[in-house]
Amino acid sequence: MTEETLNSFSLSVERLAEILGEPRTVANRDSAIKRFELTFELAWKSIKVRLGNKGVICRSPRDSLMEAFRMDLLTDDPRWLKMIEDRNLSVHTYNEELAEGIYGRLKDYLRLFANLKESLAR
Repeated sequence: MTEETLNSFSLSVERLAEILGEPRTVANRDSAIKRFELTFELAWKSIKVRLGNKGVICRSPRDSLMEAFRMDLLTDDPRWLKMIEDRNLSVHTYNEELAEGIYGRLKDYLRLFANLKESLAR
């Protein structure tokens, strides 16, 4: 894994935590969702790099997560798969109800990202 990839992912997790600690406003909610999207992208790409170093080829976020579960890099948690769905919806669609639902799950996702960060650092 390249140091740059891990550093970018780590910083992104910190930035997501930072915005989730701010007062709840529409602007902060929308910012948190954008930070989530970026953190998710860096998460699966970090997994892809780590597994690629072990000879495992992953072509998509779902492939990366499934292989990470199989190789015990991540605990098999259905919230990771929900995260893929939320990321896809947030990037391609916008409505208030969707934004509220995703925002309500971000603290759970932050814990998953933090666990991944620890796992990748080992």
